[in-house]
Amino acid sequence: MIRNIFLDLDDTILDFQAGERVALQRAFTDFGIDPTEDVINRYMEINIGFWRALERGEVDKARVLVGRFEVLFDEMQVKADPNLVQDVYEGYLATQHDFLPGGKELLVALKESGRYRIFMATNGIPAVQNPRIKDSGVGEYFDKIFISEHMGFAKPDKRFFDRCFAKIEDFNPEETIMVGDSLSSDIQGGINAGIKTCHFNPRNYPYKSITPDYKITSLDQLIPLIEGIE
Repeated sequence: MIRNIFLDLDDTILDFQAGERVALQRAFTDFGIDPTEDVINRYMEINIGFWRALERGEVDKARVLVGRFEVLFDEMQVKADPNLVQDVYEGYLATQHDFLPGGKELLVALKESGRYRIFMATNGIPAVQNPRIKDSGVGEYFDKIFISEHMGFAKPDKRFFDRCFAKIEDFNPEETIMVGDSLSSDIQGGINAGIKTCHFNPRNYPYKSITPDYKITSLDQLIPLIEGIE
């Protein structure tokens, strides 16, 4: 029986990818960089690589935030200051908080059921996440909010989850599930922590080295799934 639900925020509840594109387009335009589709897509490839390196413990978050722009601008031979662009981008990103289809409905249904304790587990930057959490109203649906920078470690590090678990009264890992869109962060993190995992996989990507316990392709499938777990 599931009692504790850990939910990722970005691209699980809120549409981070859409907000990311808007913020990038605005920031690049401010610095005279044409935000073409090719430029945005190349940034995203570089960005994913940096976040994967963070998950492996190869770089720290400060390097991720500036390094992704450094690499992109070096490739493009752009002279914009990566630090300044990061600051402007972060400001725009903090205003983006649209829900994914079914995201708010899921939170409302979980809260109204009264059967679960709901915890947010996010690797996002507090300066970006806190305004988005406030402005979207998602905070009211969570019993606790865990942001990696505050915990000292990031998903999928087991120590992130250990510190989260220590802050939850009467916690039992056997009654806990991690739900998120990222295999390398959310699902591997849940595996490392010894809890059940559910991958939000709307595009039905195949599984290779990381396999979740459960999979959903739409958020309205989550509650029926959890209700069936004994």
